Amino acid sequence: MKIRGAYIAAAVAAAIMIAFPAFLGAYPLNVARSVMTYMALAVSWDMLLRSGQISFGIAGLFGLGSYASILAVLRGGMDPLLSIAFAALVAGLVAFALGFAILRLRAMYFSITTLALMEIFRIIMHNLHDFSGGPEGVVLPEVIFGGDASALYWLCLGGLAVTIGASWYFERSKLRLALTAIRNDETSARSNGIDIFKYLLVAFVVTSTLQGMMGAIQVQSYGFTTPDTAFDANFTLLPLAMALLGGIHSTIGPMAGAVLLGIASEWLKLKIPYGHLVVYGVIIIIVILFMPNGLFGLARKAIRKAGGAGSPGSASNGSDAEEGAR
Repeated sequence: MKIRGAYIAAAVAAAIMIAFPAFLGAYPLNVARSVMTYMALAVSWDMLLRSGQISFGIAGLFGLGSYASILAVLRGGMDPLLSIAFAALVAGLVAFALGFAILRLRAMYFSITTLALMEIFRIIMHNLHDFSGGPEGVVLPEVIFGGDASALYWLCLGGLAVTIGASWYFERSKLRLALTAIRNDETSARSNGIDIFKYLLVAFVVTSTLQGMMGAIQVQSYGFTTPDTAFDANFTLLPLAMALLGGIHSTIGPMAGAVLLGIASEWLKLKIPYGHLVVYGVIIIIVILFMPNGLFGLARKAIRKAGGAGSPGSASNGSDAEEGAR
């Protein structure tokens, strides 16, 4: 019954999103694209978090995908749609190469390294004047699909669907069991035969690929990019705050947080354009201190108190996870 209800809710939500272009104008569709972009980044960030690794490099992979896509079109004459797949591949290959070095790190060392990589990518693009346009950035001669608002909406929705599909697979395959075991007790997971580096590398590469893909979709939708816009801290702080607010270690949690905070962010940018990042930081602190499981966790707790059977979700038993992942 619960599974059937979840599928019905998902079908209703999908139908509403599919119907949006028929009822909304260009500006609401632009806001919807922004929310979907941040939602995809929040979900992809949470996918790696399920292993216990906290990445602050979302904006780095997002910006890398942006530049890979726009430069493939401008310098290589690539088809705009094909450049999105190319950018996702570039982000995934870079993550694969970097993974052999940084996935040996844990806790704050991994987080700080991913943050540093974001800044390194930005500085490289900032200084390659002849190739990347330098600080002034680069501009496409034409926006993909001629700038049609409905077509751009469908493109972003497609990227979000791919991300949600990957997260859904992570939740229902043995990847979830392996990542949960690693998060719960890495030593115990290793002693039970789980190849920790392999699973961390898979999670890192997949999430980086998705983030690069969304960066490519973003730049093709707007037709320009600069180092400061492509590697904007918004693309790290806002998805992180969304995932924490909605509830981590799940797909539905970051999605719910993205809807709530995504709409609020549009209002905050208008009211406090130079201070909205502070609000995201405050939200992160409040959620960590008082709602560590987010709104989704509070909802599940309320259901259990009301007599409903709680879903094991991300609180899977470590030994069960280790057994299933082997």
